[in-house]
Order: sequence, then C-alpha cells, then structure tokens
Amino acid sequence: MWRSRALIAALASLSLGLGAVGSAQAKVGLPPPVVSRVPTQERVVFITIDDGWSHDPEAARILLEKRVPAALFLLPGAASYDTGYFTRLTEEGRVGVENHTVNHPDLTTLDAAGKDAEVCGAGERLQEVFGRTPKLLRPPYGAVDDEVRLAAKACGVKALITWTHDFTTWGETPPTPRLQPGDIVLLHFTPTLAADLRRALDAARAAGLKPAALMPHLKAAGVY
Repeated sequence: MWRSRALIAALASLSLGLGAVGSAQAKVGLPPPVVSRVPTQERVVFITIDDGWSHDPEAARILLEKRVPAALFLLPGAASYDTGYFTRLTEEGRVGVENHTVNHPDLTTLDAAGKDAEVCGAGERLQEVFGRTPKLLRPPYGAVDDEVRLAAKACGVKALITWTHDFTTWGETPPTPRLQPGDIVLLHFTPTLAADLRRALDAARAAGLKPAALMPHLKAAGVY
C-alpha cells in the first residue's frame, strides 16, 4: 500500500518542483500547510495535547468539567493500554483525536516507506479505535520539510500543526507567555498535565481569550 502513496507524493513533488499546473498536480493537489498559529480575528486560542502516555484522571476531569475544546495528537501505542481514558474524553468531552505518528520519529530522517508507515499507519490505527481518520498531523519535534508535507498529503492529512507556545513542564515550569488570538498551545500527557493545563487556561483567561476547537477555525481561515 505504501508504494501507491509514495508514488502520489513523488508525482506531487515533481509537479511542484517544475512549477507545472499539469494533470499530476491537479489530481494530487498542493501539499498541506504547516500551521503554528491560526489566522483569526476571534479572541480564541487552541489547546493541543501530545503523546498520551500519562493518563492523569485530574487532567481528564478538567477537560470534561470545564468542557475544554482540545485536539489530542496521540501515539497509537500510548492510547492502546487504556483506550477507555481517551474514548471517554471524545464521547463526553469536546476533544478530537489527531495523528502524531506511530513511534514519534523525526520524519525528515525517514525514507518514503518509513514516512508512510509512521503517518498512514498511525492514522489507520487511530481510525480503528476512534472511528474517525485523523485529518491533522503533528510532526514529532515540529520537524517538517517538503517531503514530509507531500508524504502527509498522500496519507490524507489536511494540515500539519506545530505550535506557538509550549506550556509543558520539562523539569521546571517554563515562563508563561502572553497569549494572542490564534495561538496554538502545546501540552503533553505527562504527570504535570493537570497543572500545565490550568496554567494555560489561566493565561488564556488573563488575555481575554477562550479555548476553541481547532478544526472549524482552520476551515474558516481557509487553511484547508
């Protein structure tokens, strides 16, 4: 299966490289954009949470009780050992599951088969669990190049989402930035998620902003 998807990406790469508007590009379309913040006039920010290894009940309680819209960029393996934690969030909360690859590699270092296995493979596994094929990809480490974008396109990805600010506590609590409309906040499913999430929500409130669902605002902004 990866051969056909790699071929699609190769055709798109050729047509884009030549600047052609021929049949190959018309069929494949442009590669998906890389988005670090959403162009919007609305006073909103976007909460995104990566990986999925730590299943903190307090973080889930905050997401559910406060009805926080969030995009969860999950690794299939991290979600698989306690799937109910995430299905409860998707069924009772305001969250959606998106693609973060299978094994969290730097996609720019992989060949076509490796990119396909990581991106398409994760999408297929998440679809089996959550009943929806992810349309957004967070490339691990934010590592993106044109080949990654084209491979993502071949896997059905509509946009690659990076971030504006990382609120994750890695060893020590990072400085809290002043959020702006359209900012994308990065968090991780770590033991500090509940505290990090509260800090992000407090920062949004201090700036007069509200968390919003990412997908509708990407569409409204014409990102895809």
